[in-house]
Amino acid sequence: MTDTRALLHDAVDRAGDFIDSLGTRGVQATATYPEMVAAFAEPVPTHGRDAQAVLKDLATMAEPGLVAMGSGRYFGFVVGGSVPAAAAADVLVTGWDQNTGLTFGTPATAAIEHVAGDWIKELLHLPASATVGFVTGGLMANFTGLAAARHRVFADVGWDVEADGLHGAPALRLICGRERHATIDMAARYLGLGSRHMIEVATDEQSRIVLDDLRAALEGGAGPTVVCLAAGNVNTGAFDPLAEAIDLAHEYGAWVHVDGAFGLWAAAAPNRQYLTAGLERADSWATDGHKWLNVPYDCGIAIVAHEQAHRQPLGAKAAYLIREGGDPDPFELVPEFSRRARGVPVYAALASLGRDGVADLIERCCTYAADFGTSLNAVDGISVLNDVVLNQVLVRFSDSDEVTNEVAAAVLAEGVAYMTPTVWKGHAALRISVTNWRTNASDVAAAVDSIVRCYSSALRNRS
Repeated sequence: MTDTRALLHDAVDRAGDFIDSLGTRGVQATATYPEMVAAFAEPVPTHGRDAQAVLKDLATMAEPGLVAMGSGRYFGFVVGGSVPAAAAADVLVTGWDQNTGLTFGTPATAAIEHVAGDWIKELLHLPASATVGFVTGGLMANFTGLAAARHRVFADVGWDVEADGLHGAPALRLICGRERHATIDMAARYLGLGSRHMIEVATDEQSRIVLDDLRAALEGGAGPTVVCLAAGNVNTGAFDPLAEAIDLAHEYGAWVHVDGAFGLWAAAAPNRQYLTAGLERADSWATDGHKWLNVPYDCGIAIVAHEQAHRQPLGAKAAYLIREGGDPDPFELVPEFSRRARGVPVYAALASLGRDGVADLIERCCTYAADFGTSLNAVDGISVLNDVVLNQVLVRFSDSDEVTNEVAAAVLAEGVAYMTPTVWKGHAALRISVTNWRTNASDVAAAVDSIVRCYSSALRNRS
């Protein structure tokens, strides 16, 4: 067997070389998916190869198919990079190889995650008594929050959903904004609630729910009710009117879940906290670490205000699950039994950034988003569609779907910057998400130049 230490050093060096290239390399991959499949496809080897050779081949062959997601010029899909302390901590997590399910089985990583959870609650101004689970991402964070919600609202009407399932259960009303994130629908399907049975609430010109419609939905039925709100629309960055909506939902006895995959972090930035007013009065929250906190994939965070509602639907009992002194187990807070210690990079990121560093990271990204909006709005024929209140910028070209999609494709092909096409209010748009700690003014300027250049080329093609 190859010496593990030497192999790890080689892997770290290769990863370091890739990270060092982020400032200068093109952001888009230069090879396609079929080309990558062809590069790696072969029969299962009869005889194993030397581990050092495997690592070298893996890194060399993958290189053309890698996207520079950690680059300061990557503005697609609300994706952050990895701050150095978090990236290094993730290497430790791999080396430690701890199954962070049972406190008894791994007291160190369980304790680190507990403290990281406390820090998150403090930064986001959420109740200190809330429980925190580290999951794979926003989907599982939403799933966890809605699982807790399903448990509580059924228990309130005397139905044990964990024991009896949904057969014969009272109808559960799931009320959501029309422009909710797709993971809310996915979580509803996984929980047996059925996305088709969601009650949609109208949204305004910035994708915020309309309170009068929410009230009408709440008044339009009875029984177990869950309301989903958005802290940061995935296209516009807009926040639902949280304080008013939460209080209104609670008037009708509903559980309130807040999907804040990236927007929840606005609570940690003094100049953006106004967007999250009333957030702390919700019942559950979902956010991501691998977005705005800039920790490695994969890391989502589920936070629930009611501990028993959190633990009851996710926990398990078995003779071999040893508990020491009644300490809570991490697996009771997530939809997994076995998992890596995702909270350790979160701890490292927060310890290295501190409260001021997190606030600065959020504020800088928002400032750069505003710079994008100002620069692009100044170009004749380019329209910024949203109020840039956070880190999201929606752009449209010549008020034309065809031109907008052509520009989006050209920007991706050029590779100077990466941003993704979307559809908003039925029209094509280019979505710019500023979420990476590495992004600086030069990155923004280079991206703006690329967009304007590609737009000018599209106009010439039509003249």
